[in-house]
Amino acid sequence: MAYKDDLMKVASLDLPWEKLEGCNILVTGATGLIGSCLVEALLSRKGGHYQVYASGRNEERAKRRFSDFKNCSNFHFFRYDVTEPLQSDIEFHYIIDAASNASPNFFATKPVEVIKSNIEGVCHLLDYGMGHNLKRFLYISTGEVYGEGDGRAFTEDYSGYVDCTKPRSCYPSSKRASETLCASYSSEYGLDVVIARPSHTYGPYFTESDNRVYAQFIRNVLNGDDIIMKSTGSQFRSWCYVVDCVSALLHVLLKGKNGEAYNIADQSSNISIKDLAEMIAHIGDKKVVIQLPDEVEKAGYNVVKKSVFSTSKLEFLGWTLLEGNMSQKMRATIDEQKAANLH
Repeated sequence: MAYKDDLMKVASLDLPWEKLEGCNILVTGATGLIGSCLVEALLSRKGGHYQVYASGRNEERAKRRFSDFKNCSNFHFFRYDVTEPLQSDIEFHYIIDAASNASPNFFATKPVEVIKSNIEGVCHLLDYGMGHNLKRFLYISTGEVYGEGDGRAFTEDYSGYVDCTKPRSCYPSSKRASETLCASYSSEYGLDVVIARPSHTYGPYFTESDNRVYAQFIRNVLNGDDIIMKSTGSQFRSWCYVVDCVSALLHVLLKGKNGEAYNIADQSSNISIKDLAEMIAHIGDKKVVIQLPDEVEKAGYNVVKKSVFSTSKLEFLGWTLLEGNMSQKMRATIDEQKAANLH
């Protein structure tokens, strides 16, 4: 399997694409892992009569990331920082908010900025949408909103424990607050909003500054090094291939129920960090080495021991996974990242 082929499969899904006909679609955080893959999928759809506005702060990164679409008439880069009010006269009929820093080093060093970008971003986008014929707002939240659970698979009505006095909680706490903001705008102002809660997501085109574990592990093997694991790796997580995640987001966008939240995960990819490291090491023909983290690294870590998700609500919308197991999808990720690094 190959990343580009998987994208084409998503772009040809049997979905009510006609809802997007003639519409302007704004994707914030469009150079991030999930946002960029979503933009690619939308632009890969043949006969898609809609305009895609990929929003981000770094135009040079966007040019590199979306070089395949530089001559595409329905692609537009839209320079925008969600911490500022949106200034434009464009009617964005669909807004997909993927603008959130998900790197643990930011959680450790810039917790205030993480909180502000999440909460202020939702306010600015929904305020703009209210005055510009917004049809639907899709908020890309996180499975971290569940916090530490009691061992069960998380369903959308579950709420676990998050210690609000820890700076590391800047991410799950502000995502929780942002979800409530979405629900409140819907209740008070009648806006149509849907919420997605992706599990840990992996895929190509992560940046050099991305220090999520899967990105660090892949970077190790692509550099010809052994994998450095800075814990025992006992934490158990649900994971999802980014193209499967984008397929799920499109189902939520086009078929989800107003005001509802939907988990996104691959239940066949529930593994420990140690097993993830060993999988990537095997693909790269390397070994795993355990090394103690420094204090800054440790401060950014997600301390939740077990985080697995029920996806039955999402599957009710007709969502299914792409063919292939996690090892095959991880290999496709590594192959695409290697190719991207050569350009």
